[in-house]
Amino acid sequence: MRDQEPAPGHPERRLTTKETAELLGVKPDTVYAYVSRGQLSSRREPGGRGSTFDAKEVESLARRNRRESSGSSGSGGELSVRTRITLIEKDRYYFRGVDATELAARHSYEEIAEWLWTGELRPGITFTAPKAAVAIARRAVDALPEHTGPTDRLRVAAIAAATADPLRFDLSEDAVLGTARILIPTLVAALPPVRRAHRDEGPLAHRLWARLSGLPADEASLRVLDTALGLLVDHDLAASTLAVRVAASARAHPYAAVSSGLGVLEGPLHGAASGLAHRLLLDVLDQGTAAPVVADELRAGRRIPGLGHRLYPGEDPRARALFALLKEVPGAAPALAAARDIVATTARHTPLHANVDLALAVLTVSSGMPSTAGETIFAVARTAGWIAHALEEYGERPLRMRPSGHYVGPRPPQALPE
Repeated sequence: MRDQEPAPGHPERRLTTKETAELLGVKPDTVYAYVSRGQLSSRREPGGRGSTFDAKEVESLARRNRRESSGSSGSGGELSVRTRITLIEKDRYYFRGVDATELAARHSYEEIAEWLWTGELRPGITFTAPKAAVAIARRAVDALPEHTGPTDRLRVAAIAAATADPLRFDLSEDAVLGTARILIPTLVAALPPVRRAHRDEGPLAHRLWARLSGLPADEASLRVLDTALGLLVDHDLAASTLAVRVAASARAHPYAAVSSGLGVLEGPLHGAASGLAHRLLLDVLDQGTAAPVVADELRAGRRIPGLGHRLYPGEDPRARALFALLKEVPGAAPALAAARDIVATTARHTPLHANVDLALAVLTVSSGMPSTAGETIFAVARTAGWIAHALEEYGERPLRMRPSGHYVGPRPPQALPE
């Protein structure tokens, strides 16, 4: 006589991969992603054709996912998203548990991107883009008005590159990683070069330099640029990163998810801050002292750009790392002195420390770059982090990033407007 199968919910009941995927509302591939992250355990029965999963464990994970997708957390109802990418703690931050400033000091931007995506370091890796994708992206960018800003150029390049990729809707991990490795260099290659003599090969920082500065690149300056890219790869759930995760939750392909992040980045409160610090530095250098420039900013009711960060009570660790390297850059001494003057002048009123925007401004001013260069550096760097967050979100239940609106308008029924 056949034994009776345990009822659903019984502690001994085992679920197939298909049943588990249906209960969690994900694809079967995502079930195994949960296993690889240690969020589910699987067992292959003797003589069985596939893995099975403990029903109670699956139901517990489903309940947890539902709680998180409701948009509530234990701290004031703010949206909380589990992530294994970046931890910000006191005056330090970590990529997958490793100090981010130490990673950036020892590894290239491309190596850090791989670490963020896969948890593995691939020494010496460089990203290259297919000629066809670059050609399409360049044609689209070249058609834009001359005054177009860098973020708009990058967003157009991303959309154009997507049209050349028939596999863009494949959201498997390997496919998304393949997309990431060609999208980032395509974005850089699509930007118009400032210097005529340039090569689209070698480390990404070298290729980006030719799009930002007309000056020859010395090793110290290239090291600062590459380190800046590595430091800016990710910074937890900033506004642009949250937009990327929302897009990925709706299963937008990686190009579209990155485009969402670029759209938010263009806001003056997010990506454009380094440009404001750049112009402030130029004013201080022109005046010879920070005092009148700071006074004018405060008189106009504006906050001083490049100072303070709500996540760091002390100095931004990214700024600290870049300032140390900028000391070795030929010609950076005047901009560094101006930055120190700004910090010292404002410290008499408010004890604010320098943030990464001020450090980026020192690099862009001393390298003869335009005020928009910091925004470009930020956008290119953060693209790798956006891809990492999109990868995480593709492994979660779709459309979970859906907070409920709290309606405060007039109660129905209301009369029809005349």
